[in-house]
Amino acid sequence: MEINLHRTYYKEGTNGALFIKEQFFGFCIELPWLDNRRNVSCVPEGVYVLKARYSQKFGHHLILENVQNRTLILIHPANDALQELRGCIAPVTGLSGIGKGTSSRLLFHKLVSKCYQAFDRKETVLLIIKS
Repeated sequence: MEINLHRTYYKEGTNGALFIKEQFFGFCIELPWLDNRRNVSCVPEGVYVLKARYSQKFGHHLILENVQNRTLILIHPANDALQELRGCIAPVTGLSGIGKGTSSRLLFHKLVSKCYQAFDRKETVLLIIKS
């Protein structure tokens, strides 16, 4: 399964649109592009394998594999990139500003469900990030 994330970059943050099978799925918020610096930048554009992950903080969520010079890049819920993200990606139902969104948990759960169903079918899930 392929998930496409089309980004728009701003000084204050990054907004994106998610597509699955060329159908609009929702939005994403991220930190601004700051040269892939750890904890303050969104990740570089590219193709990443998504894997299932579990933690006490986020429960079942997703992790990006092989992000250059970075580790623990997650997809988890957040509605304000600057306050809640450290380089991760947050799906949101609606955009409310630059790097800000609404109803993150709702879209997050839908995305995790779709990905975990693909994992159950033994499919590779790719996240393709581009502007």
